[in-house]
Amino acid sequence: MKQTLEQLKEELQYEKTNACVQCGYCLPVCPTYMTMGKETHSPRGRINLIKMVGEGKITDLSVLEEPMNMCLGCRACETACPTGVQYGSLLEATRATIVKRKKFSVPVRLLRKAMFKKVFPSRQAMKLTGNAVWFYEKSGIRKAAHKSGLTNKLPYHLGAFEAIMPQSVSPKERKKTPDRVKAKGEKKYTVAFFTGCIMDAMFQRINRLSIELLAEAGCDVVVIQKQTCCGALHAHSGEMEEAKRLAKQNIKVFEEENVDFVVNNAGGCGAMLYEYSHLLANDQEWAARALAFSKKSKDISEVLISCGGLPNLQSNREERVTYQRSCHMTNVQKVTKQPVELLKGISGVQLIEMERADMCCGSAGIYNIVNYDASMEILNEKMKDTKATGASVVITTNPGCLLQMKLGIERENLTQSVRALHLIEYLAETAGIS
Repeated sequence: MKQTLEQLKEELQYEKTNACVQCGYCLPVCPTYMTMGKETHSPRGRINLIKMVGEGKITDLSVLEEPMNMCLGCRACETACPTGVQYGSLLEATRATIVKRKKFSVPVRLLRKAMFKKVFPSRQAMKLTGNAVWFYEKSGIRKAAHKSGLTNKLPYHLGAFEAIMPQSVSPKERKKTPDRVKAKGEKKYTVAFFTGCIMDAMFQRINRLSIELLAEAGCDVVVIQKQTCCGALHAHSGEMEEAKRLAKQNIKVFEEENVDFVVNNAGGCGAMLYEYSHLLANDQEWAARALAFSKKSKDISEVLISCGGLPNLQSNREERVTYQRSCHMTNVQKVTKQPVELLKGISGVQLIEMERADMCCGSAGIYNIVNYDASMEILNEKMKDTKATGASVVITTNPGCLLQMKLGIERENLTQSVRALHLIEYLAETAGIS
């Protein structure tokens, strides 16, 4: 029993719980504590549960499952914590410990295996997904599904998300994405662009605009075809070994190009790439390589600002704009000033920061699908702060946030007066790039 408990402590990274002094500074920044009001759904409450399991005071690991699954993983608690608790590491280690011991039903086990090992890591599979969505739209199937009410019968409230899907890109247009693009004017950097799996499948237009804006700012851009999923969804779902495998694959293929930066345009992906150094810290063969990769990993806003910004940005009309901050950009990558600086550089735009700007919108990967009701409570709070700004444009820097804010606008019946856009879409729009 003692050996088993020691093994469990190691898996849970129990020693990291000792940094938590239960002060409560995390409570007012935790979205789930704010909306649910339960200590077990706060960072310090979750840490205390991990501690009790590690000490053998709780022997049933299922006690951990709901509190950990209900956590958004926004990591705002880390920013607020005065003692530097590594909550993100504890969360992912605990989820991995639970998954390792959980007996999934055969259908769930097969689905997880297919999605985590075959679909998300495969660029070809994600392209086929994107093409299938395009066919669904253009063939008239989508129109028929809406007319018949079939979308309202989809499980997990998927009909609500289907209604706000971004406009898809045709297979022909998708094939036009170049492998290399030269800088316009003086070259300032050579960068490799990280396409991401969901971004590549569902938000390919934003990827294309990102490449064009990087070239406009003075970057030679390389798109590496052998790159794969960042592994964020795997890590958040307790599939840590698969996350490590994907990290190693990305590090290996990006090392083959001599670039100044590896650039991403999604807060969640960027946070994962940034944390490869932590993910592989105990791997003697990969630790140094992971650290070098993480140092090169940059959000696109950082690189655009390093290039001197984008000249001659002009809104077609005077607009009030507010910025919904990506949790992982803010709390993990610590990228906070650059998106704001880019927005302030647009002529005709009045940037209005919302109250509780750093509070999560409730998206958190697939959290808003698997924990829909809890997610909507958090979104309702976010929409109160959004509406108070009087903004007609909501800017985000993460695909999940973008869809969540679009859903919030839809739920508040504001679709005729408020738009939600990715930062890259808005920069391209004001730069005259379509």
